[in-house]
Amino acid sequence: MAGEPRRPLVAGNWKMNGLMTSVSEVSKIAAGARDLAQRVELLVCPPATLIAAFAVTVRGSPLRIGGQDCHSEARGAFTGDLAAEMLKDAGASAVIVGHSERRRYHDENDTDVRAKTMAAMRAGLMTIVCIGETRAEREAGATLSRIEQQFHDSLPVAADEKSLVIAYEPVWAIGTGLIPTTADVAEVHGFLRKQLVTRYRSAGEAIRILYGGSVKPVNAKELLGTANVDGALVGGASLKAEDFLGIAATYG
Repeated sequence: MAGEPRRPLVAGNWKMNGLMTSVSEVSKIAAGARDLAQRVELLVCPPATLIAAFAVTVRGSPLRIGGQDCHSEARGAFTGDLAAEMLKDAGASAVIVGHSERRRYHDENDTDVRAKTMAAMRAGLMTIVCIGETRAEREAGATLSRIEQQFHDSLPVAADEKSLVIAYEPVWAIGTGLIPTTADVAEVHGFLRKQLVTRYRSAGEAIRILYGGSVKPVNAKELLGTANVDGALVGGASLKAEDFLGIAATYG
């Protein structure tokens, strides 16, 4: 409910990594999630080929499984695509949309992201919407204007803390080892909080804002302790149970 403390969320984006042998790794994460469940929510988003197997593996644990993308339509002649309803049917409870790699390599724009967000909500999935600036935009002093544009064009008119999570991922920090200062992160997250409250009123106070971009156990405490940072969207470090749980254990 709005007004209550926001429960941290640490989500792992496995990207195009993982085979059926990865079941053993997600089993370790699920086991560790039991010890952390009172303090933090954990989510793993593997490739679509692993969603069903992972969902069965973690059944009975607090670890949730999600998808990395979805189509905006519920069904149709869209070869190679997956509907949000299909992800849910496979065992997913969440989905990432608008990741910078989808925007870059698949030419997705804010309108596409908004359509996918609405599709995910239609299917009853918690939707993690990614937004963030490129290095050129940051160097040009356009970070907040770009964030504002993505916010307004990528998000639906109505949402709440159960249906929507925002992930701020400075594109230039993803997989590069480069990390913005905590002051930079606080500025963007504070700006996003104001945007959320303006659009969604009391629900905007409860919607979580994650930080994504080279999050590792070594820097997690500093990043996750920043104002208005309600968790992390973790890339490479989420592939190993020890590293992923180490990040989550920051909320100890």
